[in-house]
Amino acid sequence: SVSFKIFDKVNVNGSDASPLFKYLKQSSKGILGTESIKWNFTKFLVDRDGNVIKRYSPQTEPSEIEEELKDIIE
Repeated sequence: SVSFKIFDKVNVNGSDASPLFKYLKQSSKGILGTESIKWNFTKFLVDRDGNVIKRYSPQTEPSEIEEELKDIIE
């Protein structure tokens, strides 16, 4: 019973990129300092205060970041 969109398609690259993804990319750059998201499933680990801890490649399995995730939620 909400009156706003819960899901919506957003752009992650380019001038019309979502402000969230602009923030994530600026806070944690990719390989060789690039900001662009090259492929689906790029992951960002963000703490409860909104600080970007780390960026992971699309090939990184969620199970591979389990320990780092536990570290920031404890």
